[in-house]
Amino acid sequence: MNATGVPELVLSGAVLAILLIAASWTLYFGLRTRREATASVADQERLSALLRTSPALAVIVRADGRLDAPDQLGDWLGLAAAPRYLADLASEAGGLSPRDADALAAEIAAAQKSGRPFSRSVRAIGSSRALMIRGAKAASELRAPGGVVLWVFDATDDLAEIERLSDEVAAAHRAFDVLTGLIQAAPMPMWYRGADMRLAMVNSHYADAVDAADPEDAVGRGLELLEGGGLGGPLAGAVAARDSDRLQVKAMPATIKGERRMLRVYDVPMPDGGVAGFAVDIEDLEQARAAIKRLGETERATLDRLSAGVAQFGADRALSFFNQPFQRIFGIESEWLADSPEFDRVLERMREGNRLPEVRDFPGWKAERRAWFVATGGAIEEQWHLPGGVHLRVVAQPLPDGGLLLIFEDRTEQVQLASGLDTLLRVRAATFENLFEALGVFAADGRLQIWNNKFRMLWDLDEAFLATHPRVDALAEKAAPRLANPDRAALIGELVRAATVERQQRGGQVRFADGRYFEFAAVPLPDGNGLFTMLDTTDRRRIETALRDRNEALEAADRVKTSFVANMSYELRTPLTSISGFAEMLSAGYGGKLNDTAGSYVEAILESVQRLGALVDDVLDLTQSDGPEPAVVREEVDLVPLARGAARAVAPLVERRTLEFVVEVMPSAGIVRGDPKRIRQVIEHLLRHAVVGTPPGGRILLHVDGDSSAARVVVSDDGAGMTPQAVARAFDRFAEPGLTRDGERALGLGLPLAKQFVEAHGGTIELMSEPGEGTAITVLLPRNR
Repeated sequence: MNATGVPELVLSGAVLAILLIAASWTLYFGLRTRREATASVADQERLSALLRTSPALAVIVRADGRLDAPDQLGDWLGLAAAPRYLADLASEAGGLSPRDADALAAEIAAAQKSGRPFSRSVRAIGSSRALMIRGAKAASELRAPGGVVLWVFDATDDLAEIERLSDEVAAAHRAFDVLTGLIQAAPMPMWYRGADMRLAMVNSHYADAVDAADPEDAVGRGLELLEGGGLGGPLAGAVAARDSDRLQVKAMPATIKGERRMLRVYDVPMPDGGVAGFAVDIEDLEQARAAIKRLGETERATLDRLSAGVAQFGADRALSFFNQPFQRIFGIESEWLADSPEFDRVLERMREGNRLPEVRDFPGWKAERRAWFVATGGAIEEQWHLPGGVHLRVVAQPLPDGGLLLIFEDRTEQVQLASGLDTLLRVRAATFENLFEALGVFAADGRLQIWNNKFRMLWDLDEAFLATHPRVDALAEKAAPRLANPDRAALIGELVRAATVERQQRGGQVRFADGRYFEFAAVPLPDGNGLFTMLDTTDRRRIETALRDRNEALEAADRVKTSFVANMSYELRTPLTSISGFAEMLSAGYGGKLNDTAGSYVEAILESVQRLGALVDDVLDLTQSDGPEPAVVREEVDLVPLARGAARAVAPLVERRTLEFVVEVMPSAGIVRGDPKRIRQVIEHLLRHAVVGTPPGGRILLHVDGDSSAARVVVSDDGAGMTPQAVARAFDRFAEPGLTRDGERALGLGLPLAKQFVEAHGGTIELMSEPGEGTAITVLLPRNR
């Protein structure tokens, strides 16, 4: 290759290289442009898809009012075709209302001038759609100078939701206002704490409880209702509720209006981290609960002291309480009962101890008793007849809490007593029916309740009439014809009223028309009734009449006898006086001197005359003193000389019988008011009685003393004594003969006379004697009478 050809070859290679480079660049640029065009087409399609699927329609409003809008806008506005100009948005056929169209046009004009975006909601007249239009100045890339881009959203659903939410917000506001008013008016303190546990809101009751002017004052001053401080005090429940997000309930004390109260505090966590709270005053509830507890303890203590057995079962049918009588009646160990056995086990244990009634179907019987727990209609009562003659009255009372209270009353003794009472009633009825008396029992209202056959026959009453239980006035009307004096029938009603109403026992006598006599008596009975009795006294009345007649005859005979004795006594005094006078003349020698024998005879005559005269005087005194109180002289009598004089008068008789005579007259005998003659006769009669009853060598004592109220005279001897029969008749006139000094029988008038004279002075005389023990007679004479 020559030198000229090398450069050309180099040049050709260079040109070829340049052409290759240019072709490569052109190919690269073409491929890139193609890729960019493909990407642009893809972006255009993606943007078109986004526009088609976008919830908003893009509308370009140009400066001259022309609209670049999709056809769908016409559908949304209710127009037949998409609007081409801004003025087409409002028309007679549909679109926007003139007001909305004018407002939108003003917003668009303002955006064209100032570039300020806007947003407006409008409604289409020709459709039910609500549209939201947002506008902004068009970018330069849109090639719409002075234009505005409108984004039209279909906000029908959104506006409906907004309206619904607005209604809910309004309802929530109303509910909040109501709730706020309710909280303010609540009769309990209520409050709200923020997340920092500070009070944020309280009600008026809270403010009143903490003595704040108003709720705002209580919140501002942070006044706590509960006592204590810090998180461990009133805030403990609120902190626990916030941290655990659970309701906290706690009983805490508080002082409200100067009174100590117990509150149950509720702390409720809120979603915002705060805690709401309220307090319920449970002071009365606590006191009631304590009272109920004390009542329960008292009730159980009372039940434990009852004689009836008591067992209480809880809602789980386990034994919760029993008393000692229950354990004793059923013979169950207290250790076993203390384990709270179930109801069925208790029944089975009773059956094992042979303390249940004999039943064929025990499971069925037990099921029926188990139904007591859910029984309605009050207490259930039944009788259990146990082996061995034990009789139990069982009362089952269902309890409000689902438990059961059982009471077992041992009525064995009552049943036995009732049986005995029934027998007694039958005996009483038989006795009542067979009594000789006519009997009738009247109630407090005057009605005849019970009568015997004698009562019916006596009044001749019909059984049918008596079966009506007539009143006493009706019965008296029926009985009146049976009486001799029908008006006396009213006595029946008076006696019944006295016994039933006045509760007094009264009686009376009536004569029947047939001549019979009856005694009536009405006796009040313990049950408020009255017993009316009638006794036939006809025979007794006849006997009394005969005895009365005989007594009158005897009294007349006694008066004749007394008169005869008195007359004879007076008649005897005349010959005794003559005998005494002539004997004294013979003794004095008027008839000549008497020898010794004649003299002794004359002395014997004089002594006998003296004794006979004394006897006649006693008889006269006795017959003249037959009145209730013999007449005596009333004067002051000194007993000391009077008693000594009486002793001296009896002394010769004592000496002749060789007796020891002891006289003890004390100065305390003093003075009494009475008849000195009669008092001296009393002492002499007592002494003569003692002399007659004392054998020779015996001892007689006269003792006289006294005190401020009475004088006492005691005459005693150690003679043979007297039998009880003789003592009983010692003061009866002519009842028991006495003995003379020679052992001769004589009338015993001394003691009857002494008794009459002592009683005439208002005194008493007492004789005590036993055979072989002597006799003692005591006389008491009052100082003033």
